Amino acid sequence: MSMDVELRHLRAFTSVAHHRSFSRAAEELLITQPALSRTIAQLEGNLNVRLLDRSSRHVELTDTGAEFLVHVERVLATLDQALAVATHRVTLRLGFSWLLPDPWAQQTVSRFEESTGASVALTRIDDPLQALRQHTLDIAVVRGDVEAPIVDVPRGARTLHLFDEPRIAVCSEHSELTRFDHLDWADVQHWTLVVNTVSGTTGPWSWPVDQRPDRIIETTNYDEWLESVAAGRGIGIVPEVAQRRTQHPAVRFVPLINAPPSPVTLVHLPDGQRSLIRRFLEAAVQTASN
Repeated sequence: MSMDVELRHLRAFTSVAHHRSFSRAAEELLITQPALSRTIAQLEGNLNVRLLDRSSRHVELTDTGAEFLVHVERVLATLDQALAVATHRVTLRLGFSWLLPDPWAQQTVSRFEESTGASVALTRIDDPLQALRQHTLDIAVVRGDVEAPIVDVPRGARTLHLFDEPRIAVCSEHSELTRFDHLDWADVQHWTLVVNTVSGTTGPWSWPVDQRPDRIIETTNYDEWLESVAAGRGIGIVPEVAQRRTQHPAVRFVPLINAPPSPVTLVHLPDGQRSLIRRFLEAAVQTASN
């Protein structure tokens, strides 16, 4: 008798046993029903015993299956306890270039840490994609269009779009823009635009060639960008989160109309901490959809 029983067999069996349904168990396990049926068949074949009775409309445990379930649940509970001890010492490294989206970031981190026992290390870095490429991060939070020429996504990286943020204009307290009650996206080309060339969400690449601002001031991080705007060297355009989170006495925010939203995307490499990354992505999507 072959005893080639794997963990996936046991988890599949307990799920079917608890739900008394292959379809509901397949939904819980995030696999197809035919794949689940094959897994159960493999388990019964390896053990050379029938664990589930499929003769009725509802799946029922055989006597052997009921006894087997008691022991399997004990084994899985012990395994989960061991994994919890191990993952408690594991850290997922999440990188971002400036202000994290709120309240998404706080809720996602809490949901992930509570469900896994692992912790999240938040790393503020000017170029999170470069850090991802160097494997000093596990996941990078990227604002702006990941297809834009300025965004250098590592080869083979996977992306997950979460949501879009509205944009707002920002200028010096002495700028003529403060006299306006709003700024139209199409009129930005008439102003000098301050751009963060490393991790900025808005730049000349955001417009068709014939509609781009003529005058560009380049910076390489958020602090340089903000101080350049405050100094009156030009205006800037950022997601609205900056208005809630930026406290600078020399800048003012002006509503921006007809502007395309700014995407927020998670980027990760497939060869990272796969299990933890998957769990974080699940938490991130769940939070974003609430």
